[in-house]
Amino acid sequence: MKARKLDRRIDHRRWLFRHLVTQVVLRGRVRTTLAKAKAVRPIAEHMVTLAKRGDLHARRQAAAFLTDREALRKLFAEVGPKYAGRQGGYLRIVRLGPRRGDAAPMSIIEWV
Repeated sequence: MKARKLDRRIDHRRWLFRHLVTQVVLRGRVRTTLAKAKAVRPIAEHMVTLAKRGDLHARRQAAAFLTDREALRKLFAEVGPKYAGRQGGYLRIVRLGPRRGDAAPMSIIEWV
């Protein structure tokens, strides 16, 4: 799969993905553009896979990516056990329509 660049430099793109994944874990749902939601979904689902594993190495890998300790705690204490019996597809993307101003397609990314 080709990585989505979203017209950003690598450092800004990496920060954007880290921040969006952290907010999805903390809030449960985030309103963003469709392109960003599609780019973030595989990363967030990988974080859930790490949380389902639950070992120390998985926790350290997730801690290196997430920007908030509370998000890390919530990921391993609540989100991981919630999806223990599920094989994948932990997030859904709901399309909302165009944004006022620039008509960018908006969506909500949320837990299933």
